[in-house]
Formats: sequence, structure tokens, C-alpha cells
Amino acid sequence: MEPTEHSQAVAHSLGTNRPKYALPAGACDSHMHIFDPRFSPSAHWHRTPPVADVETYRRLQRRLGTSRTVVVTPSTYGTDNACTLDAIAQLGRQARGVAVVDAGVSPQELDELAAGGICGLRVNFVTPQSWGETTSGMLTTLAGKVERLGWHIQIFAHPEQLLALSPVLCSLPVPLVIDHMGRIDPAEGECGAAFDAMRRLLDQGNTWVKLSGAYMRSTVGEPGYTDMLALGRALVRHAPERLVWGSDWPHTTQPTLSVNDANLLDLLYAWCGTEDTARRILVDNPAGLYRFSDLAA
Repeated sequence: MEPTEHSQAVAHSLGTNRPKYALPAGACDSHMHIFDPRFSPSAHWHRTPPVADVETYRRLQRRLGTSRTVVVTPSTYGTDNACTLDAIAQLGRQARGVAVVDAGVSPQELDELAAGGICGLRVNFVTPQSWGETTSGMLTTLAGKVERLGWHIQIFAHPEQLLALSPVLCSLPVPLVIDHMGRIDPAEGECGAAFDAMRRLLDQGNTWVKLSGAYMRSTVGEPGYTDMLALGRALVRHAPERLVWGSDWPHTTQPTLSVNDANLLDLLYAWCGTEDTARRILVDNPAGLYRFSDLAA
């Protein structure tokens, strides 16, 4: 552990403090988004996106101590992954991506995405999508299309949707990644039906959970998100080998400058309890899931 140091402020991130712990080499932010004004939002998206470009994100990396990144295409761009591909190209070999496509995507389009550093698809059941309603049929169709590539399917779903989708999720032919801790209500925590469903999926050995978006269900919030401690610790106890951490920068679901990314890393260490477990979640797990294993830390 090293003393907290101060750095310059970064757009869309509250405060200037660094995490309490110096992160291990190769630490990965496994969920973030790039919004670049050079790329136009989808016609279905009616909110003005923030300016959150690669250079700004690099400043956040320097503040936090991360070096690897997974860029996730936000709903803002519909099925246009150009901004994500451009960000991966700028960030280089230490970056991977998760794309958004519709069910009619062709093998050639998927191959082109793979060449650009994409290694998974996000299927969103929560926010508006350019194709309209997301269905379980779309989920299975896309999983079948990416199986040959060795990709994973990442889902963003409400807890009740996670429960309803469980039979489909159990039978997917590819690894499954669940966004933002399944959006589970911390008041229910590990005693609720949604956690039970997630635990069963984890027990199958082919599911991963992102320790991200703690603020989405927290009623306590900054700086400690103390109402999320029990839920995060329960996940770490149950499957530390299949968890990854993400900042979710630039935090578009939250009010401006209401999330301190360094505090989110401190929360991760509070969930983990030991630096070895934190290293597993920050370095080892994403190295395998996102194919960073061939890179030197």
C-alpha cells in the first residue's frame, strides 16, 4: 500500500485523489466507454453524448494506475462500432473491445470487428436500442454467430430480466459476462432470487461478472458505497476467478461529476480483502477473458 497522492482532475471523474493502493502491473479497466464528437450518435438516441475521448481517458489511466482497457460500444452509437474501433486503434495492443450489432450481422462484419480488437458482443435489455426491443432469440442467435470466433456475450439486464433469461443463459454455447453486478438491489444482496440465479450461472464455470456500476443501485453513494459492501464481498467469496473490474467511465447514468473513480477502486479492494485477490480480478482474470495473456505486463 502506498500513500494517496494527488493528480490533476479528469473530466467526468470527481476528485483528484489516487487509489489508496498502487495497482499491479497490467491492471485492466474492463468496462468503459469512449464518446468522440467525430462520430455521430445513432438516430434512435435523443440525449447529447458527453465528450469523453481517448486522450481524456489516458489521463484517467495515469491517475488510477491502469494500463489495459476494454472499450464497450455504448447504446448511443447503435450498431455503429466505428468510435470503439478508433479508440482501440489509438490505445494499441493493451486495448480490447466489446461491440454492439444486430441479429442480422454477417460473418464478414464479425471478422472485420475481430481484426479491430473486438472479442465480445454486448446485448442490452435495459436502455433503448436502435433495433427496438431486445429478445432472448436475439441473444441465442448472436451467441451462435460468435462461437466460431471464441468470443463472449455480455448482457446488461435488470435483475428480473436476469431471472427470466436464466434458462437461455444456461445454454449459451459461449462464455457469458454479466454487466454491473447484475444490477442487484443491495438490500436483497445474496439473499435475493437474482443473486441465486447469478450464483447458479457462475457455478456452471462459463459465466463472468463485472464488478462495476456500484453506484447504479447504491443509496449511500460516495465516497464508500457502504451499502454495496456485502454484495461485492459475497461475489468475491463465491467466484473470485471469474470476476473483472470496470470503471464505467464516463458514468453517463449518473449526474455530472458525482463519481470518483479512485474511490471505486478503493471499493474493489474493500470487496477483495487482500491485494492478491485484487490482482486476480484486475490482472489475471481479464488477461484470460479478453486475451491479454500473450502480452507482457
